[in-house]
Amino acid sequence: MTTDRTGGPSRASSLPLVASELAFDFTNTTSDRGGPSQLEHLREGRDVVLWARHAKVISDSDRDASLAAVEADADLAARLLAEALDLRDTIYRIGAAISRRQPPAEEDRMQLAAIHAHCLASARLSPFGDGFVWRWDASQTLSEAIRGPIALSALTVLTQQNLARIKQCEGDHCGWLFFDTTKNRLRRWCEMSVCGNRAKVRAFRQRHFEAKTVS
Repeated sequence: MTTDRTGGPSRASSLPLVASELAFDFTNTTSDRGGPSQLEHLREGRDVVLWARHAKVISDSDRDASLAAVEADADLAARLLAEALDLRDTIYRIGAAISRRQPPAEEDRMQLAAIHAHCLASARLSPFGDGFVWRWDASQTLSEAIRGPIALSALTVLTQQNLARIKQCEGDHCGWLFFDTTKNRLRRWCEMSVCGNRAKVRAFRQRHFEAKTVS
């Protein structure tokens, strides 16, 4: 039986951003998907806004105005959450499949492309440094302003990066995705200090138990 442990406060505004790609940091707003220890941090519209600011998708002023907007409009908050979770789960399924060296479902690829196209329709191509970037107005299209950069990040990874570097944390009850930027491509954990150390402790205890059993 799956348990969604949402009793404690959401950490949407403080989750570690360790995936090396915005799209995968977004998928990592929940862990142990479908497992007994599933922990969800996007529980309402305000959590999506708080995470978006935490990940620098929107500005401080956009965060404040958006929080006021979702608190004043329950329908907006519900729609924002539903659309964010839809994008998150689509990217997760694609990334998880690639991490297993399996082809992502065509349905998921089409869904990601459709979300990207929808969000891009409300964006502006604006000057930035020596080039241009896509910008959204959160006061006008909040959901698109948050989902647009995330969908763009996912598509950039899929079309311009080495897919062999897309991996899934091997830690128990984790499942976070990340893009391995290490030179030797041997990264196994979302965070060595968390899942990596837990695995080391388990391995040590197992070796100790086996040694005692043999003796």
